[in-house]
Amino acid sequence: MAAARIYQQTRNAMQSGKAREGQWVLEFESHSPRVPDPLTGWAGGGDTQSQVTLTFATLEEAKAYAERQGIQVHVLPAVQRTLKLQSYADNFR
Repeated sequence: MAAARIYQQTRNAMQSGKAREGQWVLEFESHSPRVPDPLTGWAGGGDTQSQVTLTFATLEEAKAYAERQGIQVHVLPAVQRTLKLQSYADNFR
């Protein structure tokens, strides 16, 4: 049985727009540990399913897809970002 996790995508620090913010992502969990390659030293594994990432507009669509395909999912809660309001004078306290 395949296992996956569903989480809400956030924008990274280098992104100022809101293009893909709020999409839900389904990622498959790896079944085998990552091992370093003896020649290059890069970590890798033989599990190609862990490279698959699917995006959905809503959480319900992601759950429905997982149910249709027989995938066991773990839903990670959406990160609540708080805005810290600060005045310019607070920099000199």
